[in-house]
Amino acid sequence: MKPGIKIFTLILCNFVLLAFALPSCKEKEEAAASIDTKAEEKVIIATLDSFNRAAARADFERYFGFYTEDAVFAGTDATERWDLPAFKVWSKPYFDRGRAWDFTAIERHIYFDKTGTLAWFDELLNTQMKICRGSGVMVKKGNDWKVAQYILSATVPNPILDSVITLKASTEDSLINVLQKK
Repeated sequence: MKPGIKIFTLILCNFVLLAFALPSCKEKEEAAASIDTKAEEKVIIATLDSFNRAAARADFERYFGFYTEDAVFAGTDATERWDLPAFKVWSKPYFDRGRAWDFTAIERHIYFDKTGTLAWFDELLNTQMKICRGSGVMVKKGNDWKVAQYILSATVPNPILDSVITLKASTEDSLINVLQKK
């Protein structure tokens, strides 16, 4: 094949590829731009508030209905990381007593990926443990937002952090040794 024909063929192939690729990219941009994140944020806020109310009212079925089937919950203790079935077993006695836990959002921040079907959040919560931080990942399933991961952390004010470290050192030093051997 002559060099001029090779160059022409190469240019033609690139043009054809671009002709198909550019509209595809534009469709993705338009889909992302068409998502009303303000409206979705309101839905997520309402969902998380309902999620917390369900726990406060010990409504086991409603509370766990907010999770995806493959959800993970991590609690305040380093040993507390459960898949959904294990978390249900652990938490059932709390729900059975008529009141599980009572968390009320003080502050909440919500972020979205470009598709608008994945969101992550962090929140400060007023709880029976005082201020805690909740953070998590939510996925949109149909018209609903579901919790795929939730992490609950106890906050520690910086001025008393050294005292807290001293208080938990003996318990967590032995746990660190156990966890490092896994």
